[in-house]
Amino acid sequence: MRLPHILLSLLLISATAGCIREDTATRSGAPAASAALPIPAGMAGNPAKLYFAARTTPSQQAPASYGSYAKGCQAGAVAMPETGPTWQAMRLSRNRNWGQPELVDYLQDLSRKAARIPGWNGIYVGDMSQPRGGPMSSGHASHQIGLDADVWLRPADNLGLSRAERESLSSIGTRRAGGAYVNDNWTPEHMALLKAAASDDRVARIFLFPGAKVWMCENATGNRDWLRKVRPWWGHYYHFHVRLSCPDGMAGCVDQAPPPPGDGCAEAREWVSNILNPPAPDPDAPPPKPRPELTLADLPRQCVSVLQDG
Repeated sequence: MRLPHILLSLLLISATAGCIREDTATRSGAPAASAALPIPAGMAGNPAKLYFAARTTPSQQAPASYGSYAKGCQAGAVAMPETGPTWQAMRLSRNRNWGQPELVDYLQDLSRKAARIPGWNGIYVGDMSQPRGGPMSSGHASHQIGLDADVWLRPADNLGLSRAERESLSSIGTRRAGGAYVNDNWTPEHMALLKAAASDDRVARIFLFPGAKVWMCENATGNRDWLRKVRPWWGHYYHFHVRLSCPDGMAGCVDQAPPPPGDGCAEAREWVSNILNPPAPDPDAPPPKPRPELTLADLPRQCVSVLQDG
């Protein structure tokens, strides 16, 4: 008799969604972040990541993404609940389980689809954004506007992990040969999850290592339109990175250009070829310049208001 368990799960889903809607509705009447505030003299010229990492709670402004995925901030963020019927947020000590309401809704929807995949009870959610977005002190150049999230490639078979276990448990690697191929940890169920993730209209693109994209190109059947959104990128073999499009009507949010037409399989195969047979380095190429630290002057002016709110 699983009926009580099913009813409890449905109640938990309804309650969680209701909390998010209530929080979002409360903030929808809040003021938008101002673009008129000057940069405080004490903050000018300093790395912006210092200030965003120090703000441990979201602003009480209307939900909004300002700027682009790697150069922006977010107002009115909501937290991905630490545990739900079909998900758990990981590495809670980082305080990076924050996003725009659209991202939290998307991840919960994806988790319910994942729970229908054999061997998966849902998903483990990695880094999203900081409470006010912005540059992070480590780990990501993007994830700044509350529309990016990492989803672990480890099947979420235990959704009763303690906070301590979520700090120590690791995901699983799924690549071999430097990302040219998948390894034995990769399964058709991974493709089922990626297909579900990419088929959602809210998704702009998904980043995954090249060998996995090529494997899916060779094994996907039926409608393959979703493959266009899965883009090869370095790393991304312990998790895949989901990026949502800017929500409708969010004027301060800057979308990334859409992926090129087609399924992207030829590009992924080129990545694999370059991994297996790296092109010779250009002897005349100048040494790479270190990436400069972002300051508040590099971000949308609303980010000053986001930082100073509350």
